[in-house]
Amino acid sequence: MKVIFPVFWITGTGFGIVAMFFAGEGKNAPPKLMFLLVWISVIAFIYWTCMILKAVSVDDDFLYVSNYIKEISIPLSNIEDVTENKWINIHPVTIHLKSPSEFGDKIIFMPKVRVFAFFSSHPVVAELRELARVKSMEAGHVQWMK
Repeated sequence: MKVIFPVFWITGTGFGIVAMFFAGEGKNAPPKLMFLLVWISVIAFIYWTCMILKAVSVDDDFLYVSNYIKEISIPLSNIEDVTENKWINIHPVTIHLKSPSEFGDKIIFMPKVRVFAFFSSHPVVAELRELARVKSMEAGHVQWMK
């Protein structure tokens, strides 16, 4: 979702848009500017939903986050909250950090797909919240999570 889909969609439709601009003018010619604006809008949407995704794994003490070039470790006690967007079919999960990491103060990833789990919360959200709560208590921090 982060690399393959955006590359194929952006380049494939981009070639179509460029070909349309070089096509002849006529009565039935499509509105080129409209297609260009839609293409740019969809690129922004793809960036917002796909290209910002990170790969995330966890153990007993750390959250490991990768952008496929670099991997960092974040202490579980640095997690402030974990939320998800149930309205987008990939159910992106956002980890809100107490202090910014090299990737910022929010880490967004796509959890494993669950078939027929349309608007229910993904179990990984509750698991990460519980891990963060336990580590924060161990570190002596008082933390209120949703």
